[in-house]
Amino acid sequence: MGRTLNILPATTLDYRRLAERRLPRFLFDYIDGGANDEITLANNVGDFQKIRIRQRVLIDVSNTDTSTQLAGEPADMPVVLAPVGMAGLYARRGEVQAVRAANAKNVPFTLSTVGICPLDEVRAAASKPFWFQLYMIRDRATVRNLLERAMGAGCTTLVFTIDLPLAGMRHRDTRNGMLDNSLRGKLGKAWQLGARPGWIVDVGVRGKPHSFGNLADLVPDPTDLKAYRTWIDAQFDTSVTWRDIEWLRGIWKGQLILKGIQEPEDALGAAEVGADGLVVSNHGARQLDSVHSSISKLPGVVAALGKRLEIYVDGGVRSGLDVFKAVALGARGVMIGRPWAWALAAGGEAAIAGLLATFKKELEVAMALSGVTAIGQICGDQIDPM
Repeated sequence: MGRTLNILPATTLDYRRLAERRLPRFLFDYIDGGANDEITLANNVGDFQKIRIRQRVLIDVSNTDTSTQLAGEPADMPVVLAPVGMAGLYARRGEVQAVRAANAKNVPFTLSTVGICPLDEVRAAASKPFWFQLYMIRDRATVRNLLERAMGAGCTTLVFTIDLPLAGMRHRDTRNGMLDNSLRGKLGKAWQLGARPGWIVDVGVRGKPHSFGNLADLVPDPTDLKAYRTWIDAQFDTSVTWRDIEWLRGIWKGQLILKGIQEPEDALGAAEVGADGLVVSNHGARQLDSVHSSISKLPGVVAALGKRLEIYVDGGVRSGLDVFKAVALGARGVMIGRPWAWALAAGGEAAIAGLLATFKKELEVAMALSGVTAIGQICGDQIDPM
C-alpha cells in the first residue's frame, strides 16, 4: 500500500500526530500515556476494534438524526468532552477554546478540577451550561466551596471521579523527567521545551497564568510539576466511601454522575446513593494497568442497572463508529478525553470543532448503513460483539 498525503487531519490519530509535533515531550506523554506497561491503554482501543457492525440495505435512511438527551439536556450527538487536567497547557487558555468548540457543536463540555482556566473564565466564554468534574479532596470545606462555585457558574451536572484515591504509576512521566526536580530533570525539560518554540510563544508566554485556576490558593504553579504531584498525593482522599457520596448528594442539587465504575456491584452502589448516572471507566487506563477495557465491562453494568441510571463509557473511543458501538451496547453516550486534547494541541478550538464534526459524520454513516435513523433505534441487533 502506498503512502498517503497528510495535508489536513482527518482522524483522531492525525490530531495525535500533530499534537506530538507541537507539544513538549513531557506534556505529550502526560496526556498520551497510561499506567505501568500500558496494557489496558492498548486494550481500551483494541476491544472497540473487535466489535463488528452489521450492515443492512434497502432501508429508508433519508432522515438520519444523531441528536439525543444527555443529563437532561439536548445534544447533537451522544458525545461529551471528558474532563482533562491541565488542558490550558496544551494550547493557549485551552479549556476556554474547548468549551467554545463544544458549544458550537452542541455537546457537553466538562471542566476538570485541575484545569488551568477557572470556572468564572470558562463561564464567561461559554454560551451554554457546562459540566464540572470534582475529586474528593481531604479538606471538605474546599470541596463545598468548589461545589458552590460550580453552581454559581451555572454548572448543571457534576461528574465526580471515584477511581483516584491515589495516582497510578505512569512510567512515561518518570522517563521524560516530568517529575524530576534535579538538575538533570530540569535540563531535560528545558531541552524538551526548547525543541518546541511555537509552544513557548503561544502557551508559555501568551497563555499565562499557568496556575490551576480552581485551586489557585492551594496548588503550586504547574511549571513545578513535582510540587503538583506532591499536592495531589497529599490531598486526594484515600478514605472516601459511599457515605461520602451520600454527603455530596446532599449538597449538589443538579445531576450527579459517578465516573470510574467497572463492576456491576459498584454500579448498583451508585444507584443506591442517588446518583443520576455513571461512567464505565478505567480513567483512560491511567490508574491500574491490567484491568479490563471499559467497553468490555459496559454490558455487565448495563445488565445490572437496566434503565435506573444514565450509563456513559469512556476509554478507547476514537471515532463516530466507536460511539455507535457503545450506544449499541447500552450506553447513553460516550466521553472522549485524549481525542479532544490532541485536537486542542494540534489546532485549538477549530481543530476540536473539526474533530467533533468528523465524529458526527462517522456516526451518521454508521447509522445509515446499519439501517437506523435515530439514536434510540441503535441496539445490540446492529452489532456482533467481541
